[in-house]
Formats: sequence, C-alpha cells, structure tokens
Amino acid sequence: MSGLVTAITTGITAFTATNIDDIVILTLLFSQINKTFRSRHILAGQYLGFAALIVASLPGFFGGLIIPQDWIRLLGLMPIIIGVSGLLKREEDSPEEGAEETEPSCPSIVRSFFSPQTCNVAAIAFANGSDNISVYVPLFANSELDSLLIILSVFFSLVGVWCYTAYKLTYLPAIANFLTENGNTFVPCILIGLGVFIVTENVTWTLLSVVSSYIFSLILGFNTQSSSEEQEKLSI
Repeated sequence: MSGLVTAITTGITAFTATNIDDIVILTLLFSQINKTFRSRHILAGQYLGFAALIVASLPGFFGGLIIPQDWIRLLGLMPIIIGVSGLLKREEDSPEEGAEETEPSCPSIVRSFFSPQTCNVAAIAFANGSDNISVYVPLFANSELDSLLIILSVFFSLVGVWCYTAYKLTYLPAIANFLTENGNTFVPCILIGLGVFIVTENVTWTLLSVVSSYIFSLILGFNTQSSSEEQEKLSI
C-alpha cells in the first residue's frame, strides 16, 4: 500500500513540477477556439504530444539512449512557424465568443487525431515539454514496472485535468476579456517567444522575439487598417 501511495505522490509531484507552464499555453490555445480549431483538437494534440514525451523518455527505463537534445530543440521551430502564420492571418480566423460546440461523432473524434490542428498542438506540447525528458528518464530508470505503470496512469490522468483547468480559465472574466481583445495578437507572439526559447534557451532572445513580433503585429495591423480606409474612400 505504501508503494502505491509513493508512486501516486511521485507521479503528481513530477507532473506538476514539469508541466506547470503548460497551463498558460493551454489557456492561450483554448482562447483561440473557432469553427476550424476546436477543443477536441487541443485535447487530442496535448495527449499525443505528451505520449510522445513519454515514449522518448521510456528508454531510460530500459537503460538505453534518449533522443539527442539538439534534435529536440529543433522542434522549437514549429511554435515559431505557427506564431508567424497566426500573425499573418489573424484577421481571418478570429475566435468566436460563445461559439457552441456540438457533440462530435465517433468518426469526427477519430479524424481529430489526424488533423493538422491536432498535429500543431502535439508539436507545441512536445517542444514545450522537451525539458521534461531530463526529469522523466531518471525517474523511470529508478522505478519498478508496477510503480512505472502507476506513475504513467497518474500522468495521463493529469493531462486531462490540465486541459479542463485551462479551458475553465478562459471563462474567468478578467482572462476572457483580455484574450478576447488581444488574443489574436498576443497568442502568436507568445508562441514565437516559446519557440525561440526552446531553440536558444536564452531568456533575452526570448523577450526580444516577443516584443519585436508584437511591434510587427501592430505595424501590420496599422497597414491593414490604412489600406481598408483607402479602399473605403475610393469606393465613395
């Protein structure tokens, strides 16, 4: 019984310590829900990304090698690409307030696991959790098989808890209002900063990338507004 309690406690502690920052990323992702990007894409992508982290860490249990850290860092390019893409087309896919999600059918759920949206979320989850591997490898290496299975069960249960918590956070008035007004610009900038941090592991470059991408988005928005005003004048 003490072994069970120890394994559960270890699982909760390890997951919380290595995934607390995921709450922020998930909250930002849930704030971007629209007709083509649904909650199920985020849930499926988060589980896929986390499962990939576990698979990459399991060789520690068997005493093998892990994926080279330099290869994992390259995954930071994915959030950068997604962020830049989001800045360039943020006017097209604005989040819909109060958009109701119909209950997805079984085939729809299956398709969600193979959609580009799910793959994007999975890539972000894996890249953001690349540092988790350095914690999970020794943890798994020092665990017996029964303890490992319990720890993994706790991990995958907490992924769902994390997603639910992040989803609910988007409905808090202060957070909801901020994300509604600034989400289309703020989220891509954070993703770019996240990608830069994963690739460089340099806080200064990360902050510079967030600030510069935000300034770029303001300039882009100003140019778009100016073009719209000119077209309106010409039409008059």
